[in-house]
Amino acid sequence: MDDDVYERLVDALDKLPNGFPRTQSRTEIRLLRRIFSLEEASLACQLRGDYETADEIAKRLGLSIRDVSARLSKAADRGFLWSDEQDGKPRYRLAPFVVGIYESQLEKMDAEFAHLVEKYFADGGAAGIMKPQPALHRVIPALRAVKTEWVMPYDDVKPLLLSSKTFNLHDCICRSQQEKMGRRCSFPIRMCFSFSSAELPPGPNRISRDEALSILDKAEEIGLVHTVSNVVKGIHYVCNCCGCCCGILRGINDWGIENSVARANYYSTIDPEKCTGCGKCLGRCQVHAISELDGVSVVDRKRCIGCGLCVTGCPSGAAKLQRKPDSEISDPPLDFTTWERERLHNRGLIE
Repeated sequence: MDDDVYERLVDALDKLPNGFPRTQSRTEIRLLRRIFSLEEASLACQLRGDYETADEIAKRLGLSIRDVSARLSKAADRGFLWSDEQDGKPRYRLAPFVVGIYESQLEKMDAEFAHLVEKYFADGGAAGIMKPQPALHRVIPALRAVKTEWVMPYDDVKPLLLSSKTFNLHDCICRSQQEKMGRRCSFPIRMCFSFSSAELPPGPNRISRDEALSILDKAEEIGLVHTVSNVVKGIHYVCNCCGCCCGILRGINDWGIENSVARANYYSTIDPEKCTGCGKCLGRCQVHAISELDGVSVVDRKRCIGCGLCVTGCPSGAAKLQRKPDSEISDPPLDFTTWERERLHNRGLIE
């Protein structure tokens, strides 16, 4: 009987645009059991992907408003639900597994949980979540690698940071998961941050705007890829990703998902006449798009995600980012609502 609740939760999560597919190993059930209590799962599996007030949810489920309100508030605090306000009333919806519930599980992350996540992704979870388009994340090129006149407005996150008021620094869930599996990453674990235009109460992860901008610069310096939500409007976090840990980039590296991340509208080229064969670009490329041939570096354009890390790390100036031709430019969806609608359509869940 308990399994029925978790089975229904799998169905509810998989009906969301992001997806949460079943696997033959049924690892997803074990994973949800580690995250949700039976009571939490029984509520979550009855929620939808659109926002409802506590009154609406209580009426639909035939439960008391007081009980439902308390449970919803607690679930939102734990990252199972997303909440907002309309006309002064809080509203709730089921959060997707990725990006959403999973990223809120840092405190639960131990060796057993880390291995369950790894198995789920390897058994088909990664493909089911990352193959559908539009992609979950998109690449923001290193700004020092792109000509100013080429930069798309949605490719420049600095104005968003300059207009924001609250910043929080977080441990990377992907590096945390890999570390618990015994795979020590050479990159710092505390490199992802979120931001808001609202003045929020102080918290343990609070950083200043200058610190957030500094982290952005440090990520480029040490060779991490900036990724953000794959939308024009509504970006509120920046992940700084490595190809050995990041689930999105491992989609390319480990699971053969070519479009697991939306690539930047640029591609790298390396001038063989200027290349000294130092190999720095090979080490900085997080998706192995650069190889050595006859003593010089060569870019596989089909694999290049346009992050520009090869450019910012090239001591001889041989590496450059080029803007893609207009026929290859791909603009992200306008906002999260548009992204969800396109994703649901492409997954065959709406017309």
